[in-house]
Amino acid sequence: MSTTALPGIIPARTALLAMDFQNGIVPLAPDADALIERVKGAIADIRTAGGTVGYVRVGFTEDDWTAVPETNKTFSGVAAAKMMHHEDPATHIDERIAPEDGDIVVRKIRYGSGSTTDLHRQLGDRHVDTLVLAGISTSGVVLSTLIDAADRDYRVFVLSDGVADPDAEIHRVLVEKVFPSRAHIIDTAQLRALLQSA
Repeated sequence: MSTTALPGIIPARTALLAMDFQNGIVPLAPDADALIERVKGAIADIRTAGGTVGYVRVGFTEDDWTAVPETNKTFSGVAAAKMMHHEDPATHIDERIAPEDGDIVVRKIRYGSGSTTDLHRQLGDRHVDTLVLAGISTSGVVLSTLIDAADRDYRVFVLSDGVADPDAEIHRVLVEKVFPSRAHIIDTAQLRALLQSA
């Protein structure tokens, strides 16, 4: 796909969301080190262009565990096992792409980036209307965040080489068949070109 077929990006109104790139999740991604390096490059490109970088991580307090109802198929098990405590090093963002001063950082307790955080308020405060999504996993945080962002009328880009899933076939179907109806699918090189032409 050439960048001429894509809408332009206004860096000041754009945020790259690096989602669930935390110590306990990164090892689940195929070719994790290469993924981190590509996302690190995309983050640097967004910073250079004057855009916003946002980080989303999953982590629970004791009160969060207590509040998860049995009806929640995934997170009731997480709560019962007392997994992903927010102070556990497994929930900390990979140091290779660590946040810097001025970045948005939110802690979530469900799949999506926005349902249990103030992410959308923080994005609104910065007049962000365009999101670039990177994350692990494609079928988890990326899917949930994309659907929510599309419903909130953001212009959304998904970095095809900045998202990963333990299941290669699910990843392929989502990126090739599901996501294109809701987002523009680009890779990190195309993002750089869009930012440079802004």
